[in-house]
Amino acid sequence: MNQNAPLAAFAAPFAEPAGSPIRELFPYLSRPGMISLAGGYPSPSLFDAEGLAQAAQQAMIQGPATLQYGATEGLLELREALAQQARERGMQAAAADVLVTTGSQQAFDLLVRVLIEPGDTVLVEVPAYPATLQALRLAQARILPIPMDEQGLQTGALAELLSALPAAQRPKLLYTVPNFSNPRGTLLAAERRQALVQLALQYGFWVVEDDPYGELRFDDASDSPKAMPGTVRCAGQQLAAAGSNPVIYLSSLSKTVAPALRVGWMLADAPLLRRCTVAKQTADLCTSPLTQMVAACYLHSGRYPATVQRARLEYQRRMQALVQGLSTGPDSGIRCSRPAGGMFVWAELDRSIDPQKLFDAAVARGVIYVPGKAFYPIDPDLHTLRMSFAAPEVTQIEQAVERLRAAVQQSRQ
Repeated sequence: MNQNAPLAAFAAPFAEPAGSPIRELFPYLSRPGMISLAGGYPSPSLFDAEGLAQAAQQAMIQGPATLQYGATEGLLELREALAQQARERGMQAAAADVLVTTGSQQAFDLLVRVLIEPGDTVLVEVPAYPATLQALRLAQARILPIPMDEQGLQTGALAELLSALPAAQRPKLLYTVPNFSNPRGTLLAAERRQALVQLALQYGFWVVEDDPYGELRFDDASDSPKAMPGTVRCAGQQLAAAGSNPVIYLSSLSKTVAPALRVGWMLADAPLLRRCTVAKQTADLCTSPLTQMVAACYLHSGRYPATVQRARLEYQRRMQALVQGLSTGPDSGIRCSRPAGGMFVWAELDRSIDPQKLFDAAVARGVIYVPGKAFYPIDPDLHTLRMSFAAPEVTQIEQAVERLRAAVQQSRQ
């Protein structure tokens, strides 16, 4: 007879946790000849390996401090460089406004830990980034979707929802990717940015502005919005009172320099930043000082603007190959719009197509994408999908389009 007591149960959110729907597609990627339009990976051919090697050499001669534990807030050299980037994006920010994180996903996780309790209401634009939904589900938040259109989050629909919610159910925060959103690729219109900030001030919720793709614009869009009005005392935006800034800005070097650096950051007002710093102390103490110094040396090297420009031009070529390939010739059954930047194309399927049959047929023919159901907290539109044009070369994208067309015809039979 076993005298041992049963092991303690898992915490409720992890009793039956759902993994990332995108990472669960990874087993397909090992199949020979598979072309992936699934993961939002930057192109390896665009990594500035030479510049990063030089930055790593510079980092290693900075002294033993680079190999020691560092401040939880991040290395001063990197925080100053990131504050400079923020100013170039239209914000007023100093190093003291910056918290360096292990990727921008950690920044959001810290915000959830600091702000969200079980049952709290959180608003998300829909379709939404799946990792955001995963983090909110594990926090046992009440997730309410806000629809999007070609101009991004629909602030009119948001205003209607907020006015109808009882005071006890008002949201703690709203999550948005306003610049070339993941997955839809939309750019939030300037007037909607203003309206969103005003609604946040009126109803007292935080706006989480996640901006990993903002610099990956395809056209000369110097007059397009770069940051949400109100972001860390944004230039020209007068807020109601000190401490009333509702916008939290997140960004990352993963899409413009290299994911392996795992360098992200948060810009926010001091009270919130302090609490996120305490939360980070219990998570990883500090982001690797060595990779932070590599990132700082790279940003100070002067190579960053050229690296971003190369990515813009190449991603535009790849996007055009995907969108034009699907929109020309015989009816592909897949309708998509042309994004103005970023790494993703969002598409809708003809209702005559069985979504599961299409996915199975596409995988069998050697091309994979992310089914749209992964991007909805509730009531998913199954006749949607996300494709990333960033990682595959143009020739691979052309092959992928041919395979998708054949899969569409098979799924209609």
